[in-house]
Amino acid sequence: MKYLLLGAILMAASQAMALTLKPYNASDLAAAQAKGAPVAVHFHADWCPTCRAQTQSLDKLKAKTDLDVTVFVANYDTEKTLKAEHKVVTQSTLVVFKGKQEVSRLAGQTAPEPIEAVLRKAL
Repeated sequence: MKYLLLGAILMAASQAMALTLKPYNASDLAAAQAKGAPVAVHFHADWCPTCRAQTQSLDKLKAKTDLDVTVFVANYDTEKTLKAEHKVVTQSTLVVFKGKQEVSRLAGQTAPEPIEAVLRKAL
């Protein structure tokens, strides 16, 4: 029983430090940024093949337990105010923050390695 509990604790700890994808919500993003958390906003469009490929790469990066970043997925077509605020002009843009400070951005890249590299700038 003791080993099962220890295993569950270790699993929870490793999951807590992994990449997380969440639907964009302004208050959730603001709360995470206020805490100084590493976050990113992925401006995604369902019709965009590049965006879908980026999502596949982000899903692969969830396995990296040392990549403790929350990626908020924002609808490129409907989040017009958010796009304007961050000067995003194309779908498939990833804007990376350390707290409220933008530290990097990437557009159109679909390979996991460059996506991981920009996300790590928030850590």
